[in-house]
Amino acid sequence: MDYDELSAAFLAEPSAGRPAPRIPTGAARSLRDAAEPLATIGFWGKPAYAAMEALGLEFLTGYVWGRTAPMGEPTPPVVVAAFGVFEPGLIASLYDQARGIASREDVLAAREKGAVDSLHEVLGDVPTGEVETAVAQLRRATDVAVADVTGRPLVAGLASLEWPTDPWGQLWHALNILREYRGDTHQAANVAAGLSGVQMNLVTEYWIGWEPRAYAGTRAWAPEVMDAADADLRERGWLADGELTGTGRAERDRIEQVTDEAMTRVLAPISDDIEALTAQLDGWSNRIVAAGAAPSDPYKRVSG
Repeated sequence: MDYDELSAAFLAEPSAGRPAPRIPTGAARSLRDAAEPLATIGFWGKPAYAAMEALGLEFLTGYVWGRTAPMGEPTPPVVVAAFGVFEPGLIASLYDQARGIASREDVLAAREKGAVDSLHEVLGDVPTGEVETAVAQLRRATDVAVADVTGRPLVAGLASLEWPTDPWGQLWHALNILREYRGDTHQAANVAAGLSGVQMNLVTEYWIGWEPRAYAGTRAWAPEVMDAADADLRERGWLADGELTGTGRAERDRIEQVTDEAMTRVLAPISDDIEALTAQLDGWSNRIVAAGAAPSDPYKRVSG
């Protein structure tokens, strides 16, 4: 998949006429959604793609190896467990391919360089002082996040890395720590609720308002696997007539609440600055989306 194919598949404008997705509220969730394009520009930005391409990796192999590399070089089943919501065979195959192409050290260096170059390309006119202030505010939260990484393998990996020297790199690294902290926490809450990897995708689809299978299908789950997962959700009383039941919605709301509560503790040190920081990050992220360096689909932004 070259960058033009990537753009056509993931960065194109969403279909017109779709209803707006259900967007959760609250300070922790708002910060997460505001930061998403900034945190993920290391996947989507053209310079980020070029940095991985120079190592012989394309988008999917670069994505899997890039997120895994901070954790070291674990065996494929460990990577599958950490990623959770992707079809296991896909992740294991992409990871094995990527490790045969590029070293961990080269991937880590390319990952940071690609993100920094992508941020400079889109946001290079932002005064450095503004970026440094945002980083200082975020590091109050990341200090809490990395103090105890129990049960959070992706966070533990990021915490083991040196901080970038470039201010934009520091912002990106801080936001990735918080993004993976939320992701690890969210996955644990889903597992505690008895959901499998494919069901995490499907329940989120129903909860946000996606077209059926539009989200889970992009993560390589086979139709028959999704059918069986839906059948189990119906048997458990979570799903009926293609929609979450009252029970299903209440359970998914509870999963989100557990996730937000964990983030609230981490974000507490930002305190009175969180509203202004969220607005600032949202403004920068909107510029990234407008530049075509992150998905413009609002469904994707709130579900990632």
